[in-house]
Amino acid sequence: MRYQRFVALGDSCTEGLDDPYPGGAVYRGWADLVAQRLAAGNPDFRYANLGVRGRRLDQIIVEQIPAAASLEPDLVALFGGGNDIMSSGYSDRVVARRVDHAVRALTELAPTVVVFTLSDIAKRMPFGWRMGPRIEALNDAMREAAVSYGAILVDLWGDQAARDSRYFGPDRLHLAEIGHRRLAAHLLGRLDLAYDSAWLEPLPGVPAPPSMVSNVRWVFEQVWPVVRGRVRNRLIGRQPGDGVLPKRPHLLPVTELQPVPGNA
Repeated sequence: MRYQRFVALGDSCTEGLDDPYPGGAVYRGWADLVAQRLAAGNPDFRYANLGVRGRRLDQIIVEQIPAAASLEPDLVALFGGGNDIMSSGYSDRVVARRVDHAVRALTELAPTVVVFTLSDIAKRMPFGWRMGPRIEALNDAMREAAVSYGAILVDLWGDQAARDSRYFGPDRLHLAEIGHRRLAAHLLGRLDLAYDSAWLEPLPGVPAPPSMVSNVRWVFEQVWPVVRGRVRNRLIGRQPGDGVLPKRPHLLPVTELQPVPGNA
């Protein structure tokens, strides 16, 4: 099937953190990579990216889904839920309702909808035991909603790359360049479309285990600023992502994307 209007929704992963284009001013990410593949030989193809860092599913429902509906896409991809499971006052039932609402709404506005589970990143992170059950609950809700409403599921839970730190950025949470390429390959595969097989090839060697020094540095340089920011936001009534605009709110030709090195 040849898609003409692709809209990506979600959070920082959809926006493309931590995969900057050369120069670092704009993020690339899996959705841009998928759009470039879909645009090949298809001059009428258009792509929009509504992802905003920090956004939860309830915010995506009221902000991004109505915007996506106005674009009349024939392909929609949603990567979200990670911020929900890290929020204070987390509830399995609340997140499951948000997932159900989001997937149902998207399948009502587009003929092809792709959703994702989260990978098992908890096992390689300090204190990850706390997040593991939340990730599993989110994934179960996403799988159930995909079956109920006929969405295509990209199930990342069993991807062994989640245990390899080289696929992730400095915060050990957001995908790095090779992680976004891998995610793009998984999505294209589920759509039965060709992709660069190198994107799924195992990395050579094994990742170096984190040292005590690197763990301490990670806490002070990556974790503490996030915690401090969340406390400040709570005090002033600000939500993560407030003031951040989608990088690509309108359907535009992919020729207007910044070039991807080695993927002209």
